[in-house]
Amino acid sequence: MTIDPRIVSPLLVWYRRYGRPLPWREEATPYHVWISEIMLQQTRIEAALPYYRRFLDAFPTVRALAEAEEGHLLKLWEGLGYYSRARNLKRAAETVMRDHGGELPRSVEALRRLPGIGDYTAGAIASIAYGLPAPAVDGNVLRVLSRLTADERDVLREGVKREAAAALQEIYPTAPEDAAAMTEALMELGEVVCIPNGTPQCAACPLRELCEGHRRGVAALLPTRVKKTARVTEERTVLLLFYGDKVALSRRPEEGLLAGMWEFPSRTGRLTEEALRATLSEEALIPEAIAVGPRGKHVFSHREWQLSTYLVTLAAPPEGYVMVGGEELSRDYALPSAFRIPLEAVRERLGFL
Repeated sequence: MTIDPRIVSPLLVWYRRYGRPLPWREEATPYHVWISEIMLQQTRIEAALPYYRRFLDAFPTVRALAEAEEGHLLKLWEGLGYYSRARNLKRAAETVMRDHGGELPRSVEALRRLPGIGDYTAGAIASIAYGLPAPAVDGNVLRVLSRLTADERDVLREGVKREAAAALQEIYPTAPEDAAAMTEALMELGEVVCIPNGTPQCAACPLRELCEGHRRGVAALLPTRVKKTARVTEERTVLLLFYGDKVALSRRPEEGLLAGMWEFPSRTGRLTEEALRATLSEEALIPEAIAVGPRGKHVFSHREWQLSTYLVTLAAPPEGYVMVGGEELSRDYALPSAFRIPLEAVRERLGFL
C-alpha cells in the first residue's frame, strides 16, 4: 500500500475547521487520551461520553485508578461491556505507578507493554498526547486508507493492517501539533465522512480529488472483508432465585467468557419446568412458587445467548449464593449487559430503579 503524501495538508485544514470538540480533544492529556481510547473500543462516541465523564470524576488521575476498588471500577463500567478493558486499565495504572513514576511512558514501544494497550492505542496516545509521528490504525482508519488507495485486500488480515500503518508512517508530519491532528483527523474522517455501513460522503471529503477509490467509483465497495466464521448460538436458562426481598447472585469462573463477573445463576440449555425442579432439588433448594420470566437474546462478538428466565421464590435462603437487595444490587454489583433482560424482571419484582 502506498499513500499519497499530498493528503496531509487538506486533511489537517479540514480537521481544524470541522473537528468535533470532544472532551478528550479539548484536554488531551496522556491519561485522558488513554481512557477515551479504551472506552471507544466497541463503543460509539455518544454512548461513551457520559461514562467518560463519570469515570474521570471517580478516578481523575492514574494514581486514583491504580488504587481503585475493583467492584467500584466495574460498577462504573457497567453497560460498556468487555469488562476485561476495565480490569486492564487498573492493571496498567498499577504498572505506570510502579515502573513509570505515575506518568504514561512516551514511547510507542513502552506503551505497548502496558496491559490492554496494543498498536492502535499506543499510537493514539503517543501522537495525540505526546505529539509523536506515530500512526494509530483502527477499523475506521483502515477503511479510509483502503478507499484512498483502492486496496481490495481483506482488511481483516493482520498483514494488511501492518502494511497500512507502515505506509502511513512514511507520510506522517513530524511537527507535534500536526502529528496529533493527523491522528485525530483520520479518525474523524472515518467517523463522519468516510463512513461504514453506508455510502461514503464523498462530496464532503477533503481528500476527494486524491482518492483512488472515488476516482474508480469503487469507494462504496471498500473495504473488503472476508466473511467471518458463523456465530455460535447457545441456549441458556437464567434462574432468578428470590428469598424475601433479595435475589441470588453468583460469580462466573475466573477464566473464559465474562470472567469473574457477577451474574444471576444460569444453566446451559432451555430448561423445562420439570428440568428446573430437578435442578433445584439437586441443590436442595425448595421452591414455593415458580413463574416463567422474559425471554430474549444477547449477542457477543462470536457467540449469541438465547435467554429464557424463571422467577423462583424459595422457602429458605439458598447456600452458595450471595443474596442482595435491590438498592445494594443497583449500587454495588456490576452485572454484564448480557443479563439486562433478567435484570429488568428483578427490578420489577423488587421495586427499584
